[in-house]
Amino acid sequence: MKYANVKGVAVVVLGLGSATAMATNGDQMLGVTATQWGMAGATTAAPQDTGTVLTNPAGLATLDMNEFRSDMGFGFLNPPRTANGNESDSDLYMMPSGAIAFRLNDRLTAGMGMAGLSGMGVDFADVVPMPGNQAVVTTKQFYKIAPGFAYQVNDALSLGAALNIDYQSLALYNSNFQLPQNQVFGFGATLGAIYKINPVLQLGFSYIAEQNMDAFEWNTTAGKYEMTMNAPEQYNLGLAWTPSETLLIEADIKQIMFSDVLDKVDLKTPNGTVPMEFGWDDQTVYAIGMQKQVNAKTTLRLGYNYGASPIESEDVMNNIGSLAVTEEHLTLGLTRQLGKKVSTSLSYAKAFENKVEDDAGHYIELEQNVLNFQISYKN
Repeated sequence: MKYANVKGVAVVVLGLGSATAMATNGDQMLGVTATQWGMAGATTAAPQDTGTVLTNPAGLATLDMNEFRSDMGFGFLNPPRTANGNESDSDLYMMPSGAIAFRLNDRLTAGMGMAGLSGMGVDFADVVPMPGNQAVVTTKQFYKIAPGFAYQVNDALSLGAALNIDYQSLALYNSNFQLPQNQVFGFGATLGAIYKINPVLQLGFSYIAEQNMDAFEWNTTAGKYEMTMNAPEQYNLGLAWTPSETLLIEADIKQIMFSDVLDKVDLKTPNGTVPMEFGWDDQTVYAIGMQKQVNAKTTLRLGYNYGASPIESEDVMNNIGSLAVTEEHLTLGLTRQLGKKVSTSLSYAKAFENKVEDDAGHYIELEQNVLNFQISYKN
């Protein structure tokens, strides 16, 4: 019986790994709107829409609007992925997003946004090196609601802050047990600043605090399981260059502190606490995006994003289902003005296939296709 319990915990570890399988920069999205995705996430210094309340709230003060702006949209994620030669059967996920902003006066702008920032799941019929009935099926969702504001201190400097209200759900199934869909809430904060150095250069910075989540609790016939999964702290720095009224180029660098939340996670089981050694490293992300207005109604975007996989070869077996290993991303975007107040935007992102393999030949690999649509209104 003791051996069975240990085996069950081992499969739990694999299942929990796959529960964090959303992968672009680790398990974090490149952006929350089609505009942000089109720039490969390089929007810290010169944001173009109200989605900035989720990434750098100071950007609300710099948006092109008079009194009100809204940006609503959704995306589809297609992530073909493989673990030890086994393909996951689930390969399409929906990602909603939306944000609004109100210019209360010449200096103060308030806004609120909502988006899915990480999650999805896997459906493996067999994932362990030994063949057999070792199915792992998971679903995980992480959504954030962020009411915030920005204050224009002077012509050069704007500051912003947002409260993060987080929702996270998780379900796990494997051949040993079932942990049904459960949900928890959490809180955090985002701070930001944008500084206009001169007419063509603009600097942006944002800080996203670690999102402190309540503990998941599952009641099973064997007893109670508990686990806490926080979302990582992030630092973002961007520099935007606008050599002309129709051209914008921005370069960003981001530091995601995965090691604080996914290096080791404690799972409390009926037989005691089991440390799960996922071994995720901190990730440094580099992004560059270009935006060109080709005529009065059409704007094009192109972006590139790179971040080394937070999972290295020595941790493959501890992340047999955690397919967060993509590194290079190429993005395209388009905005078309439909009228004086309404525009629509599209973006496509390709996360190129990446494979991480250990010395014994066990491996995980992933590529991604992401399509986003957005409708914007401003007056």
